[in-house]
Amino acid sequence: MLKINKATKPQKMKLGRTDKNLTLLIVPFIILCFLFSYFPLHGWIYAFYDYKPPLPLSKCEFVGLQWFEMLFHNKTQVAQMVQVMKNTFAMSLLGIATSILPLLFAIFLNEIKCKWFRNIVQTLTTLPNFISWVLVYSVAFALFSNTGMVNTVLQNLGIITEPLKFLDSDSHTWLTMLLWNTWKGLGWGAIMYLASITGIDQSLYEAAKVDGANRFKLMRHITFPALLPTYFVLLMLSIANFLNNGMDQYFVFQNAFNREHIQVLDLYVYNIGMTGSSLSLATAISMLKSLVSVTLLFIVNFVSKKTRGESII
Repeated sequence: MLKINKATKPQKMKLGRTDKNLTLLIVPFIILCFLFSYFPLHGWIYAFYDYKPPLPLSKCEFVGLQWFEMLFHNKTQVAQMVQVMKNTFAMSLLGIATSILPLLFAIFLNEIKCKWFRNIVQTLTTLPNFISWVLVYSVAFALFSNTGMVNTVLQNLGIITEPLKFLDSDSHTWLTMLLWNTWKGLGWGAIMYLASITGIDQSLYEAAKVDGANRFKLMRHITFPALLPTYFVLLMLSIANFLNNGMDQYFVFQNAFNREHIQVLDLYVYNIGMTGSSLSLATAISMLKSLVSVTLLFIVNFVSKKTRGESII
């Protein structure tokens, strides 16, 4: 026993040193997470005051839950919130419904045998993710505005006599936003699935080929089932972030014609706080959104633990 203890003691000390070093490596990221994710939460106090910039908070009137009551008792505010929530739910549901596309794209991309062509396709579909939404709107304006390339070509060919209103219209706004979002994020979303494909045991494919399976059967019975756990984890995280549509895309595409159907919750909070000069009301709405998002996260985590036996947090 003494020999075993002497032999294992240096190993335990070495493991302890390694754990300490790894802990020190993540300390900067914990500090950044606290500074950018938790420290700003002290701003929630503005939801309980009638804040009027540039006055300091100490000189503003404390109104308690007035802004929260306004959300549910003011008819105009309630009507606006109903429309905003409809837009938010529609965009989130469409995003969840099309979340299978990156998985399918990764499977078919992996089946391209020509390596250089596969690399070109993957690069071209991943690049849009690194383009800001401002530049995306610039591309959209150059192509689909009244004087854009598409309308100019169609008019020169005699197909149309008047420009089609692609951007200055409120018809099919949800679908248009979904298509732009899919174009921008499809290639980037497939990267995680491509990484998962490389981890699949190749002996499964070899055994299936011996049994006479063709390429489509390999995709259907091996690749697709192997990617489903990753897909379900990402799906549950998407459901937990159901109210977080982001703001950039909708902010740059909004105009006087489509504002009714493009204004999601994040954009609505921005418009009220910055354009409407009601920072306290915007803070109250943002606070409720955060609480609902955290509740959804715990519900999804509970469902995951009950159905899959694994939690996501």
